[in-house]
Amino acid sequence: MADDRKIVIDVENVSKTFFVRSRKVETIRQRAYNLLRARKNKQIAIKALTNINFSVYKGEFLGIVGHNGSGKSTLLKIIMGAFPADKGGNITVDGKIIRLALGMGFDNTLTARDNIYVNGTVLGLTFKQLGQKFSSILEFAELEDFVDTPLKYFSSGMRSRLAFAIAMQTEADIYLMDEFFGGVGDVGFMQKSDHIFQDRILQGRTIVHVSHQLRILKKHADRIIWLDKGMIKEIGSPDDILPRYKQEYLKEKRKRRKKVGEQLLDLEDV
Repeated sequence: MADDRKIVIDVENVSKTFFVRSRKVETIRQRAYNLLRARKNKQIAIKALTNINFSVYKGEFLGIVGHNGSGKSTLLKIIMGAFPADKGGNITVDGKIIRLALGMGFDNTLTARDNIYVNGTVLGLTFKQLGQKFSSILEFAELEDFVDTPLKYFSSGMRSRLAFAIAMQTEADIYLMDEFFGGVGDVGFMQKSDHIFQDRILQGRTIVHVSHQLRILKKHADRIIWLDKGMIKEIGSPDDILPRYKQEYLKEKRKRRKKVGEQLLDLEDV
C-alpha cells in the first residue's frame, strides 16, 4: 500500500565533498619559491556524504545517529541550505524551517541582554518580537539578576538555560536540532524545560534531531537514520536500530579507547 503521508523534506542523491589544500610547504623559502613559480598546493577531496536518500513526513520525529565525523551535522546544514550539495543532489523542503543548536550565535563578550537579541535574530525572530518576549525569556531562564552580565562569566548551566529560553520562542513547521534537547540545567529546570519542549515544540511539528543522547531518541523518535562514514547504513525503528548502534559504539570504544575530551554517548536505558 502506498504511503499517503505528506512529505515535507525530500533528500535525493545528496553527496557532499569538501576540498582542502594540502600543506606540504614547511619553510619560508619553499613558500616564497612556490609563490614566485605560481605553484599551488594540491587540493584533497574529502567525501563527507555519499548518495543520501530519505524522506521526512509531516509531524514525524526523525533521529539521526552516527559516530563523530559520520556526516550528521553536515547533512543538517545541507537541508537548511547553509551548504550546497554536490551536483546531482536535490533537497526539497515544504514549510518554514529552523535549525536549533544551543548557544548558536552567542557572543561571550556581550551581556545576556545583548545575546538575547543576537541569538534570537539568528533563529529568525525580529527585534520587535524579542522585545515583547524579553521579560518572559529572562524569567523562564531564571536569569533576571544577570541580565547585564557578560556571558563569559556564566556557568554552562546558565548558558544552556538562556539558550533554551530563547529557542522556545521560535515558530516553525520543521525543526532541525543539532545536539539540542529540552532537558538542560539542574533537575528543577530540566523538568520545566522538558515540559515546555514537549508542549511547544513536539506537538504537531516535524523534527529532525541529530543526537548522541540515545535515551532521548528512544523516547521521542519515530524512525532512526544510522549514518556511517557519510553513508546511510540503516533506517528503521528506534527499538531496532538503537541497541545495535549502541553495541557497535561500545565495540569501537573498547578497540580504540576514549580520547580525552571526546563526547560520551548517553547510553542508559537503551
